[in-house]
Amino acid sequence: MPVIAVVNRKGGSGKSTLATHLAAYCARNNISVMLGDVDRQQSTQPWLKLREAQPVSAKHPSILGWAIDPRNVMRAPPGVSHVILDTPGGLRGLDLARVVGYTDVILMPVCNSVFDRESAADCYAELMTLPRVASGKCKVAAIGMRVDARTKASQTLTAWAQQHSIPFVGILRDTQAYVRCVERGLTLFDLPADHLRTDLAQWQPILDWLEPVLRPAVRTPEVAKQRVVRPCYVAPPSSFNGLTPSVPIRVQSEGASLKPAQAVNLASAKGHTEPALRSSLASRFGRLLDFFPSSRPLQRSA
Repeated sequence: MPVIAVVNRKGGSGKSTLATHLAAYCARNNISVMLGDVDRQQSTQPWLKLREAQPVSAKHPSILGWAIDPRNVMRAPPGVSHVILDTPGGLRGLDLARVVGYTDVILMPVCNSVFDRESAADCYAELMTLPRVASGKCKVAAIGMRVDARTKASQTLTAWAQQHSIPFVGILRDTQAYVRCVERGLTLFDLPADHLRTDLAQWQPILDWLEPVLRPAVRTPEVAKQRVVRPCYVAPPSSFNGLTPSVPIRVQSEGASLKPAQAVNLASAKGHTEPALRSSLASRFGRLLDFFPSSRPLQRSA
């Protein structure tokens, strides 16, 4: 069961907007999805209630809501094939390690301010100390949020991602369309595509990067024995309404690996290390989760 978590320590970065849109995309593509809310504020629950009153809820599979306590071990309800998690701000240490323990992909929405960028870089450095991330079992990527096309925000975020070796897979512009959708319990995917060509085009590279997770290929026993090798680079689309990163962004391949010790050294070189005790405890906790896979929350049945 694929699990995608939206993580950013800083509040107001667009985590709930990103999570609700991914859940709606799954539902519109007939994917049985659950929108799990790890945040104590339960930001996505009112949105789900508003969505139930919309005609779109009768045309496509419903999005199941689920309030999750990250400190408890649990499994998704029967019938759910995909899980999107909206996480709280300030996630770090053992709480962050728990989320990584049952997640396949972590998406970090990042706005273009020095506070947002530094907070995301610190979070990424800590993530790289966890074995599942360092080994490539849990992939991490950043997404630029609320980017103003009239500024150089796109170039700034691209350069920031390259500086910290953070995979950067897409940019979403600043538009009131997102605000109006959330107020009604909808997403851009629920509106007529003719009026949102630019915004939907910006989602395409993000969805393409998530495609192997959203629609995992069914492998035969013979194919399963072979090692899967994916490209290490993805090129941005040719046109992005002025918001396209100017150079290809590195994406860690499935077969790539990085030892935890190397990840720690990398983070130290960037100047974004957490206190040694916290990083050590989180890393050890991550190893325990890998050693006891049956106790991992939201663990796949196969």
